[in-house]
Amino acid sequence: MPTERLSMRDVREILRQKWQLGRSHRQVAESVGASAGAVGETMRRAKAAGVTSWAEIESLSPSALEARLYPSTAAAAKPAPDCAWIHRERRRVGVTLQLLHDEYAEQQPDGYKYSQFCEHYRQWLRRRGATMRQVHRAGEKTFVDYSGKKPCIWDATTGEKIEVELFVAVLGASNLTYAEATRSQRGPDWIGSHTRAFAYFGGVTAATVCDQLKSGVTVACRYEPGIQRTYEEMAEHYGTTVLPARPMHPRDKPKVEGAVLIVQRWILARLRNETHFSLDSLNGRIAELLEDLNGRRMRVYQVSRRELFEKLERSTLKPLPVVRFVYGEWSHAKVNLDYHVEVDGHYYSVPHTHLSAQVDVRVSAGTVEVLLDGRRIASHARSIQRGRHTTTAEHMPAAHRAHMEWSPSRIINWAGTIGPQTRALAQAILTERTHPEQGYRSCLGILRLGKRYGDARLEAACARALAAGGRSYRHVDSILRRGLDRAPLPTSAGEPARALTTEPHENIRGPNHYN
Repeated sequence: MPTERLSMRDVREILRQKWQLGRSHRQVAESVGASAGAVGETMRRAKAAGVTSWAEIESLSPSALEARLYPSTAAAAKPAPDCAWIHRERRRVGVTLQLLHDEYAEQQPDGYKYSQFCEHYRQWLRRRGATMRQVHRAGEKTFVDYSGKKPCIWDATTGEKIEVELFVAVLGASNLTYAEATRSQRGPDWIGSHTRAFAYFGGVTAATVCDQLKSGVTVACRYEPGIQRTYEEMAEHYGTTVLPARPMHPRDKPKVEGAVLIVQRWILARLRNETHFSLDSLNGRIAELLEDLNGRRMRVYQVSRRELFEKLERSTLKPLPVVRFVYGEWSHAKVNLDYHVEVDGHYYSVPHTHLSAQVDVRVSAGTVEVLLDGRRIASHARSIQRGRHTTTAEHMPAAHRAHMEWSPSRIINWAGTIGPQTRALAQAILTERTHPEQGYRSCLGILRLGKRYGDARLEAACARALAAGGRSYRHVDSILRRGLDRAPLPTSAGEPARALTTEPHENIRGPNHYN
């Protein structure tokens, strides 16, 4: 049976969940929004390519992984029949599967034969089965959602009532519940609530079941939901997988629906007559009521949630990573000709060899990371100064790096190794310019004349340039080319000047000419 072509991100996620998490084909398929056949085909291709462990492909870029698993000689999949159309048409009088296959074959001559056509339809029907009672195994799933009924805090200055969100998470097997109030349902609050819930549980389940809200799911779809990238990154960090519930199907997550109702009754209702002026105060009170809730004996199990958790589920949870996940937002950018990318009005450098490349940028509270083809190529401390640049010297071309390393003191010290007159001239040039960098090239040109004429002649030429008021490379170069550095210096101040005498000549006009 043909399977759909998956993106390399989905292929990597399938291989990670199969090899690292040991999940079944169907569980992986539900997580990535693909069919079980696509999961099986991915594993078959990996085996054919000689790949047998996650370590072998973890460091591969998406393009390298695609070349490994999907060679260019792969055969195209046959067009699948539209099972929803088949189901609708069969309701009409006299319409049979044979007739529908004939019509399908007319439109798709290279399509499936009758037996496979019917098998596609039968499998589609099985997926439309009736609601079944879910059995939750220890350490398997965490269910998360927000409460429709909200707590509130009060502004101490204005007296304004501010509604806040109530996040609820519950473990599938033991019903251990976590709840907290947040400002919003936006990404930072959504991810932060997950990390605090995992810390409260002391571990992570194999899967996390969520509703299809925008902070967690970018493409709300019954069959192929798109997981928000930061949420997917968080799941990978904690070694879990995200299973979005179908839109408008609360039966996909009955545990958290029940937990939300219990939190509303046993926590939210008890807060109705209390006044809190900050989230910290509100969450402190929620934490107290949460301990009472988890310690309360459940009627069905005749034990508390905490006792059931300690007995049944704690040992099955995956350990928390050493470092808590740091929230970051992803975006795309193009490397400018000055080998910088723009993030919130600030510019960050990347290696100059990546000019004009399309890159991914991850921005956290304190860090900006730039990735190319899944590999990090630059990392900087985040800056809030708009219009400014953060540049790493290693990212610059050699010529740019050499220019950046020059400073007035370095040039003056270099000039001093030739002689005091050369040092004095360099200092005069840098002082008289509006900005010292305007004199860098003049000074560098003068210093390099020493390689052609020698340091002794350059020192004499600089002395003559200072005496004559020359403050540029052209003055010193002219003195050396004409050999004036070998002539005696002009008369110093305070000495009588020699009278200027000239020989008579027919082209020289006398003073009487102007009377």
